[in-house]
Amino acid sequence: MMSRRTYALVAALVLVAGIVMWNVVGGWFGSGPLAKDSAFVVPNGASLSAVADKLQDEGVVRSGDGFALRARLFGGGGAIKAGEFVIPAHASPSRVLAIITSDDVVRRQVMIPEGMPSIMVYERLMAQEALTGDLAVPEEGSVLPATYEIQKGDARADVLRKMQAGMRRTLAELWEKRAPDLVVKTPEEALVLASIVEKETAKAQERTVVAGLYSNRLKQGMLLQADPTIIYPITKGKPLGRRIRQSEIQAINDYNTYTMVGLPKHPICNPGRASIEAVLHPAETDALYMVADGTGGHVFASTLEAHNENVKKWFEIRRKRGEI
Repeated sequence: MMSRRTYALVAALVLVAGIVMWNVVGGWFGSGPLAKDSAFVVPNGASLSAVADKLQDEGVVRSGDGFALRARLFGGGGAIKAGEFVIPAHASPSRVLAIITSDDVVRRQVMIPEGMPSIMVYERLMAQEALTGDLAVPEEGSVLPATYEIQKGDARADVLRKMQAGMRRTLAELWEKRAPDLVVKTPEEALVLASIVEKETAKAQERTVVAGLYSNRLKQGMLLQADPTIIYPITKGKPLGRRIRQSEIQAINDYNTYTMVGLPKHPICNPGRASIEAVLHPAETDALYMVADGTGGHVFASTLEAHNENVKKWFEIRRKRGEI
């Protein structure tokens, strides 16, 4: 029979164990110290202990060691996910673990549209407050237009490298599948011509025709006379915001195709995949001229006489609009 002293000792031990268990369990499901909803970033490859310490440092949990211990005892075994998460105010450690092992990662994106010049790619990346580090303006034509996933804390230089790697892969892939007997002889020339096509038409169905037209002009040694090549050295590809001046049409530089035969020295924007494909598979056309048709597209002609008639129609449209 248990003595009174033994009984008291056992009772005390049970009481202590109960208190300890209550503290352990209560500390897992009780409210946390976080005062307001906050973002929390789990670094790539971080261990549970490292994440627990970071949670304590940022005021999400009271004790990093306590969080790590309880996570091992009560956690469901799910792996911690890298990324940015939103932790609600006063979230319990249990809730915190559920969040950082879930797929509820904050999705951040940066979108580079087709035809965006590199100076504007630079400005867009620098404006992303979630990114870190400085950046130089990338080489024109080196960035693949697309939508890119980013995470808070990513380096701008790393994001840019991903964009440039995408362009290199895309250009190499499309060059291997190019049509025979092209006027462009290197991937670099294809990229330059694609940048002009990108700037000259916003209509998908016109791209191959515009590419065919400029290919015809190059083959015949004609001036390309592409207005965007006048604008590029003035604004680095940004909108001009006014009409082109006669002095700018006559300017001699590495880009102006009104005063030079052949392609510009460098691209004038970052062309998209579709424009590169158009240059590498141009339409079979006898078109040598084009002018706006008033609907966002163009009218094409194979003779100067027909082109001049189309120009008259375009000026008549503009007069009716009160533009001239």
